Amino acid sequence: MKRISVYDCSIVELKKINSRSGNITVVENNVNIPFEVKRVFYIYDIPGGEDRGAHAHKECHQLLIAASGSFEVEMDDGKTKRTIILNRPYYGLHIPPGIWAAEKSFSSGSICLVLASHRYYEKDYIRKYDEYINYRDDT
Repeated sequence: MKRISVYDCSIVELKKINSRSGNITVVENNVNIPFEVKRVFYIYDIPGGEDRGAHAHKECHQLLIAASGSFEVEMDDGKTKRTIILNRPYYGLHIPPGIWAAEKSFSSGSICLVLASHRYYEKDYIRKYDEYINYRDDT
């Protein structure tokens, strides 16, 4: 089995349909994202300087979108770190399972939209970094 790295996290450009009355972006399961969406949630009203995330998933894929404003996503595979800035509502960052990710540096009024391949299941989360490193060493 291939070991997942931060370089397996990829920007997905979602189709943007322009109109005089506003733009629309459509996300379709297994069409323009590489998984079927089972859960959608969004994070907003993040106080300045606060971070979100800081965990990994064992099975769940996620697509993070800056629906409004901007923020950074720091990804870590236990050996390499990589940071991506999300600031366009038609770009999503695909984070496969096995990557430690944290959202940081939220702009005022930003909204982080998350599309997930799994429903919420606490046992899928790795919330302590030392446990994540042990998990990575075992896989």
